[in-house]
Amino acid sequence: MNALDTLMWLVNFPAAHGYAMVFIAGFSILGLFAASAKTAAPGGALRSIREREGLLSGEGRPRGQVGSAVVRIVFRILAFVMLGSLVIGILSLTGVPVTRAYIYDNGRPTTATVDGDWVTFTTAEGVEYTLESNFFTPAVYPDRDAYFPGGEPVVVRYLPSHPQAFVIDSEQTPR
Repeated sequence: MNALDTLMWLVNFPAAHGYAMVFIAGFSILGLFAASAKTAAPGGALRSIREREGLLSGEGRPRGQVGSAVVRIVFRILAFVMLGSLVIGILSLTGVPVTRAYIYDNGRPTTATVDGDWVTFTTAEGVEYTLESNFFTPAVYPDRDAYFPGGEPVVVRYLPSHPQAFVIDSEQTPR
């Protein structure tokens, strides 16, 4: 399994669901950053005032604040993951092929059928996948605006280690 394939597979999720990611990440970032603020923990505002005024004894960190520090770190990491998903979603909505070019260049071709927003194909290992290629961020490369009527076969390129990351090849038609 290729590490770059795995990274593209992970990044492909927000790229393939750009419209939903913009809304989900846009609204969750504010809450995650607010929850990860030092003053968001219970007693955090009082502690920061005591630190500023020099009223804390040399006791160091109280025992109860170790858990809240871990929670703040987790929320901060999630906030940055959501920020990255927001950027990837916006790029995907504007037509930038964030992961599509890599999948196209390194993918394994196979034939598939398109039924509305759903693409069905069978991998070389014999596993059949039915995956979404939605209207706002279609899984089509290199011509993002190509139209494929339902029921007719198309060529799909997928990553062999992660078949959920796929693109419809707009330059090739099955013979």
